[in-house]
Amino acid sequence: MVAKRNYRNEYDKYQGSATQKKNRAARNKVRRAALRNGIVSKGDNNDIHHKDGNPRNSSPSNLAVRNKRHNRSFARTATARKKRV
Repeated sequence: MVAKRNYRNEYDKYQGSATQKKNRAARNKVRRAALRNGIVSKGDNNDIHHKDGNPRNSSPSNLAVRNKRHNRSFARTATARKKRV
């Protein structure tokens, strides 16, 4: 039997940390700017992709619009690590 997932514990240990809060705020800030500038629209199934994987690097050369399905997944190695592209 699989243990029930404890979302409160996950938030307290990872998502609620100061670093992750800053990363989330940076991602949201870039998304809001893209909405204001007409680059993306609400409900269009697109995400703002940070090419270098750093959500705090919001320079225009590091940003791209990608389909939600592609942006939230990535190529993995045989040991399930992220492949270097």
